[in-house]
Amino acid sequence: MGYFVTVEPGVNLYVEDINPGGSRTIVFIHGWPLSHKQFEYQFDVLPAMGYRCIGIDWRGFGNSDKPMSGYTYNRLADDIRTVVGTLQLDNFTLAGHSTGGAIAIRYMARYNGYGVSKLVLIDAAAPTGFSTETANKFLKETLNDRPKMMQEVTDSFFFKYITRPFSDWFFQMGLQAAGWSTAAVIVLLRDEKLHEDLPKIVAPTLIIHGIHDKVIPSAQAQELNQKIKNSKLVPFQYSGHGPFWEERDKFNQLLTQFIGL
Repeated sequence: MGYFVTVEPGVNLYVEDINPGGSRTIVFIHGWPLSHKQFEYQFDVLPAMGYRCIGIDWRGFGNSDKPMSGYTYNRLADDIRTVVGTLQLDNFTLAGHSTGGAIAIRYMARYNGYGVSKLVLIDAAAPTGFSTETANKFLKETLNDRPKMMQEVTDSFFFKYITRPFSDWFFQMGLQAAGWSTAAVIVLLRDEKLHEDLPKIVAPTLIIHGIHDKVIPSAQAQELNQKIKNSKLVPFQYSGHGPFWEERDKFNQLLTQFIGL
């Protein structure tokens, strides 16, 4: 089922809640500039295995409201905390991809991991996001030819071959975001760092990273593994930035083994 949760006056986040009666809950936080729909190939499988899967569209993206402000790690983490409180979630797994992984890290540090039993970081854009050069390039393109920027993101995202229909689907997912929110998160990824957040994470953490990732270097996953105390790094040998699709069977199996049922 899909519904909206109010996180501040005039700002409602879209939540996709699949199998609410599941015995284990996984909260998925998507990457930039996508939406909860990127996890389609988890939502196809995991609920049927007994998991409750919750996908949250951040403000400015997917089906959520698109305000002009609020695009900082603190505010985005606050939004997640409001959803967690509204849905009365506890003992859940928090899984974040790319920038969603960075938001998950800030949530863990800012709220002492409130309600989270386990953390999954998928090609996380942390502890740093974009280089200044990359960010400025994306920013210029976003403000002048956003479809061209999104096509470049799509073309560099996957290591494995993707069909034209799949590329079109992925491309349109990114364009569902507002231009201003897309640009604001590029600035966020350029300017905000998460080094001080990492030692504050105490929940068991699974780090997944494609070794062919052209968006976030796999060296950053190694740094996360070193700085997060109770963490395990699993490199995905045949993935770029999207192991949740490129090696989806392995990804789903690893996720369920880590969480249990």
